[in-house]
Amino acid sequence: QVQLVESGGGLVQPGGSLTLSCAASGSIFRVNNMGWYRQAPGSQRELVATITRGSRQSYADSVKGRFTISRDNAKNTVHLQMNSLKPEDTAVYYCNADITTIATNRGDPYWGQGTQVTVSS
Repeated sequence: QVQLVESGGGLVQPGGSLTLSCAASGSIFRVNNMGWYRQAPGSQRELVATITRGSRQSYADSVKGRFTISRDNAKNTVHLQMNSLKPEDTAVYYCNADITTIATNRGDPYWGQGTQVTVSS
């Protein structure tokens, strides 16, 4: 069984910063692509950023230049550094990872439980 556990959400003022972290644990053979998604009330879940195992990054246009995704392959963790936060960044942020398990020997998508980020004065 595999789990993704997120941490680091909270309330921040506009212009502030937060760092989200996500740790994968369980019967993991290899963690492949990792990423962050978000879902605001009344909206669909949207991609925020992704990172390959080789650390190639991609970002949604709305967060380019403000957010940075990184990972530690040895610890099976992914982080999202969020700077210059805006009220429209308010959402539940979800960690996502494609993970190859020891049991299946194939990559499957896994999701964290979500962490709330609220940007408000």
